[in-house]
Amino acid sequence: MSKAGITVATADPPPPAVRRLPRRRGIELALIVLAVLLSVYGYCAVGLARHGTLPPGAAGYGAGLGVLALLAHLAVRLRAPYADPLLLPIGVLLNGLGLVLIYRLDLETPGDRAAPAQLVWSTLGVALFILVVLLLRDHRVLQRYTYVCVVAALVLLTLPILFPAVNGARLWIRIAGFSIQPGEFAKVLLAVFFAAYLAANRNALAYTGRRVWKLQLPTGRVLGPIVAVWLVSVGVLILERDLGTSLLFFGLFVVLLYVATGRTGWIAVGLLLASLGAVAVGRLEPHVHGRIETWLHPFASIEAGEGANQLAQSLFAFAEGGLLGAGLGLGHSYLIGFAVKSDFILATAGEELGLAGISAVFLLYGLLVERGFRAGLAQREPFGRLLAVGLASLVALQVFVIAGGVTGLIPLTGMAMPFLAQGGSSVVTNWAIVALLVRVSDSARRSYDGQDTR
Repeated sequence: MSKAGITVATADPPPPAVRRLPRRRGIELALIVLAVLLSVYGYCAVGLARHGTLPPGAAGYGAGLGVLALLAHLAVRLRAPYADPLLLPIGVLLNGLGLVLIYRLDLETPGDRAAPAQLVWSTLGVALFILVVLLLRDHRVLQRYTYVCVVAALVLLTLPILFPAVNGARLWIRIAGFSIQPGEFAKVLLAVFFAAYLAANRNALAYTGRRVWKLQLPTGRVLGPIVAVWLVSVGVLILERDLGTSLLFFGLFVVLLYVATGRTGWIAVGLLLASLGAVAVGRLEPHVHGRIETWLHPFASIEAGEGANQLAQSLFAFAEGGLLGAGLGLGHSYLIGFAVKSDFILATAGEELGLAGISAVFLLYGLLVERGFRAGLAQREPFGRLLAVGLASLVALQVFVIAGGVTGLIPLTGMAMPFLAQGGSSVVTNWAIVALLVRVSDSARRSYDGQDTR
């Protein structure tokens, strides 16, 4: 600038202040403390209801759960500071409630205690959560192992065929008293495969091929591999007599195909194929046919003078719970029988926590799924979006299938309620799902905060 022949230098205006997104780790820590306290309260309530005194292991239970939750929080604070602050607390609360319900049912079966083993598996699950958060710095690394994941998933699904059936289904590998359910791990690997393959071929799936009615059918070269993998996985599961996991994988396939292409016609096709498959398997497979008959006539065994079957006992438990429940430790859901700690643990929650309590549990699951969808929608790249939606859909579909089965909405499927039910493979896998959602949500918020490291 010049004035009266004199040049005057002017300073450039200061750059605008950069506004950083809040990391919200303090909110996460506060919610974790609340989740641990609620779990300890439930543990103490069971002891007071059954024995009139606090259970002797209450302090150790609270300390153990608190330490595990704190270590997981520190891992998130260190490696995923932008992650969603609700994912970890929801996992802690659901896992803690599951341990309380299993401990409560152990009091009815002193010769078959499951809570100590479930606590060990929960510890392994949290350890896996910490390892995933610490070591997996970028979820996009998983995209490099697309076909490794699908091969590993198919191997895991095939292995139980080589072992004897348990309760009519071939789901477990049992060696020297140790059992594991490979299908639980396979579902995460298949979610990674579906997400990676569909992300790489989404344009070909959506815009190429032949149009039949209002549905754009992609070329066989593009859709063929993923349909083949789905058919193999479902075929294996039918041989294992596990209809629930078959429906879970089919639902995951359809949801991700819809998200990748944006074509609503895939939902209609998926529902049609699922219905046809369910009818066919229900008529041809005696084990599945028996479950459908029980679903259609839950009180037939009572009318025949044989006593109430498991589904009838489950319905009685929900009815007995009423609005506010009988109170922790005061129900009679143990009459359901051998699967009360696994398939039917939701009936215990319904009877002892009532409609209000079971609604709160469903809201926790709904919030977990919603935060997973939110993390996916915030992603700017397709693999992360599909991976988050797929993992959240796994939880949503599993909750629907199990809750629908024990309430008589759909036939029983024999799956484990995420975090709540007895089952080491299930709880470890669900912690892995939460860890991956934490990683994806952290990546999404980093990109909006200018901290993306890609």
